[in-house]
Amino acid sequence: MTQNRHSIRLPGYNYTQIGAYFATVCTNNHKYLFGEIINSEMILNNVGFKAKKCWENIPKHFPHVILDEFIVMPNHIHGILIINHDVGAKNFSPLQPHPCGTSKTIGSIIRGFKIGVTKWMRNNNIIYNVWQRNYYERIIRNEKELNNIRQY
Repeated sequence: MTQNRHSIRLPGYNYTQIGAYFATVCTNNHKYLFGEIINSEMILNNVGFKAKKCWENIPKHFPHVILDEFIVMPNHIHGILIINHDVGAKNFSPLQPHPCGTSKTIGSIIRGFKIGVTKWMRNNNIIYNVWQRNYYERIIRNEKELNNIRQY
């Protein structure tokens, strides 16, 4: 039986636009792959450290992306990604279309991150199906919203 899937993206929105985005990427079946929480502190295991390193390397593969706050949890990763061609500027409102095309979308950034972690895990015979299909994202529309998400 085929599932009827619908997109969770904002219809008509250009995800290459300059702005800030809050992304959540979950493990397949919400398995605890990245470590555990002990005494209210996230303790990363080797897989968690690799996932953290892959997240930190996003700007090396996507130089138009600035990383903001992020955290690796036992079965998911939360992170704020800022698309900005003039690296260093702070423009959080996604108002202007970006001329770079689909390879610079939030989706391609998340896909690249997921591929990096998955390849490492498969090469180390840890697990084959690492990620839940898709990801969650929220378009951050202003500085107040950005600061609230940072506190989350």
